[in-house]
Amino acid sequence: MARVLTPRAEDFPRWYQDLIAKAQLADNGPVRGTMVIRPTGYAIWERMQADMDARIKEAGVQNAYFPLFIPESYLRREADHVEGFSPELAVVTHAGGKQLAEPLVVRPTSETVIGEFMAKWVDSYRDLPLLLNQWANVVRWELRPRTFLRTTEFLWQEGHTAHASEADARAHARDIHKNVYEAFITDMLAIPVVPGRKTKGERFAGATNTMTVEAMMGDTKALQMGTSHELGQNFAKAFDISYSSASGTVEHAWTTSWGTSTRMLGGLIMVHGDDNGLRLPPRLAPIQVQVMVVKAGEGVVAAAAKLRDELKAAGVRVRLDDRADIPFGRRAVDAELQGIPIRVEVGPRDLAVGNVVVARRIDGTKSPLPMGDLVGAVTSALKADQQQMYDDALAFREERTVDVKTLGEAIEASQTGWARVPWSAVGEAGEKEANGKAVTVRCLTREDGSMPDSDEEPGLVAYLARSY
Repeated sequence: MARVLTPRAEDFPRWYQDLIAKAQLADNGPVRGTMVIRPTGYAIWERMQADMDARIKEAGVQNAYFPLFIPESYLRREADHVEGFSPELAVVTHAGGKQLAEPLVVRPTSETVIGEFMAKWVDSYRDLPLLLNQWANVVRWELRPRTFLRTTEFLWQEGHTAHASEADARAHARDIHKNVYEAFITDMLAIPVVPGRKTKGERFAGATNTMTVEAMMGDTKALQMGTSHELGQNFAKAFDISYSSASGTVEHAWTTSWGTSTRMLGGLIMVHGDDNGLRLPPRLAPIQVQVMVVKAGEGVVAAAAKLRDELKAAGVRVRLDDRADIPFGRRAVDAELQGIPIRVEVGPRDLAVGNVVVARRIDGTKSPLPMGDLVGAVTSALKADQQQMYDDALAFREERTVDVKTLGEAIEASQTGWARVPWSAVGEAGEKEANGKAVTVRCLTREDGSMPDSDEEPGLVAYLARSY
């Protein structure tokens, strides 16, 4: 197969951009930092969205929609929030040919506007918990854009909830983090993650606690795949989200927010992609099997269509490619680039002896198979390949994660992988020193890997890495 991508080992950033372009996942938009998500890329995002949306609803959350434009005064009600987002804001000052009386911020996130309406909708403890989510676009002005990873406009879901107690809010944020985000990324995307607590310096603006799921990319850098935030009563007090308790007192609610975005697509590419293109986990792949007519001949197209129908009846997402007027090699390269897990190649010679050729994207094997065995073999291969992708990614991360004892050792180890180091050996001063060398504390965990309740717990472990 002719080389169409820059090799990963030669130039990882160029490989990444090549893959996005050649696999027809996305293109640059007309405004710097924006992107056009092409049908192939958007189909993957739709699969992500549908699966995660089901998990979010299973957690008792309802979808809603809130405005793209937010009065600037809303952001200023929560001081840490506006300070954290000010450098990234896009502000509208003119509309309808006139200067606006109050500037409007293009939604960078929706805590403020949703807080305004939560205050209207919550009156009694009976109205709580209020569990909302929206699928939307947001704008954060990006100085160093990179498709899917950091773009001025991107797609995401953002959950916003209000609760009667801090304990209930904390439990909900952790439930989303573990049973929606961590479960989705590991089970659907086949990406192992480290769940942990962000340090104070990395915390979401206005939050009392931020939890993250961190994944190692193919160049050993870390990518934050999703975050969940406990907001305490900060936004409730700023927007007067209050309720009458069962005893008749008026109390402020406790709120949370949590989100994932099209950044997950970038992570998917960088974890699983190889020198031949994207590799899609079978559970995620919009097309799991492509049945391909190699060369037109007597009965070939009819046989291929029959195999497609049999696979479809077995619950496989399958597409028939009978474009015999396009060279087979070109079509096979395109299927490889786009990460379709299995190709079933149907040609006159194999058909004459009752066989087809099965090419598996994940392990790279290609072998003949009796047509009658195809459905069973394909369903087994899809299941095995899903697990293999997760196992390979986990082994890659574990081989490149080292335990060290000092900050200096952690910074050095972070140049080629991840470092685990006692948080007591780093601290806030050490974190700033690491940041000055392009290394960040990705998260804090307990020694057993569980989620801490506080930054001040003894015996915490810090993960340090270079990051996107």
